Amino acid sequence: MRGARLALLALAAPALLGAAERPAGLGDVKRVQHWSYPGFTRVVVETTRPVHTRVERLPADRASRRPERLYLDLDGLWVGTRFDAPIEVGDGLLRAVRVGQNTLRRTRVVIDLERYDRHRLLHLSSPARVVIDVFGHRPAGSPAPRDRPDPGGPRLASELRPIRTVVVDPGHGGRDTGAQRGGVVEKDVTLRIARALRPLLEAEGLRVVLTRETDRTRTLEERTALAEGVGGDLFLSLHVNAAPGRELHGIETYYLDKSHERHSLRVAATENGVASSALDPLQRTLATLRTSETSEQSAALAVAVHRELVRGLRVRYEGVADLGVKSGPFYVLFLASMPSVLIETGFLTNPAEARRLATGAYAELVAARIARGVVRYRDTRGTLVATHRP
Repeated sequence: MRGARLALLALAAPALLGAAERPAGLGDVKRVQHWSYPGFTRVVVETTRPVHTRVERLPADRASRRPERLYLDLDGLWVGTRFDAPIEVGDGLLRAVRVGQNTLRRTRVVIDLERYDRHRLLHLSSPARVVIDVFGHRPAGSPAPRDRPDPGGPRLASELRPIRTVVVDPGHGGRDTGAQRGGVVEKDVTLRIARALRPLLEAEGLRVVLTRETDRTRTLEERTALAEGVGGDLFLSLHVNAAPGRELHGIETYYLDKSHERHSLRVAATENGVASSALDPLQRTLATLRTSETSEQSAALAVAVHRELVRGLRVRYEGVADLGVKSGPFYVLFLASMPSVLIETGFLTNPAEARRLATGAYAELVAARIARGVVRYRDTRGTLVATHRP
């Protein structure tokens, strides 16, 4: 109880400390953003240096009408008076987010809750940021989440709803070029494949949304916020592989799961933009999260797409290696709440595959085979969904 009282007293400190003189050697809070999804709300705090923290929970106090809240301390960061007013959310789960200078060398983030079931915390790099997802059931009549159209009621669980909207994510973009070899740039290859894939999926009656239409920078949070906001049913993240040597070549497809191969850590580190050692905390986090909510569906989607892709490429190109379907700790998959896969469409570090990846013909063939895999998965799922309808 004493600890809770001290914590409550400390929540008032930001208003007093914000005007104090800033100590030397601190990082900054750059921005605070939030996105509202049907089943959870995401808060992202971007900072100028990495920071590790934990989330503390304080119960509501009816006598003082103080709402239930979460708070987290960011040591070594300065925010001053930049956030002198609460960031209003009001989406049925979160009332507001408050950010202030808790001590001269610590920023505190307070999340005022309306509903709460559980939360998860993730530390991301490049740029450094802290992600807090708050899960809960919004009451009937709550405002529609601001980042998505009103779906007209709660969505069915992903395994029961038909597949209508596919979100295609051309990896990297803008300042984030991805892998580069001999004038071939990953961000250009992935966008070329995505543009070729869209009309093929639309011809199959699917709605297709690209996370970027041009060479622009998008954070992982923006990509998944868009996917959730448009009511995506599948998420396809397109990438190009790279290896330390020239010999490795072939196709591999990933989905998120709490178990993964050692090889996948190198690939995940590259696509996440972090060192392999930085994935250790994420591995421990994954082991405690309910990744199984969509893991089985993601695995089935990965198998369907991968088989079609390898089979189709082998018809035209000799010696296409099947590197298999794997699981790995990819941030962009972790942040999506729908069946999601990450497709590595070839190795830029392999001379033969680099030449293919530079051509429009290869992009069109890859797109055609991915589309076949998605349709195969959709049609199989359609049969299963029909059997579960009341």
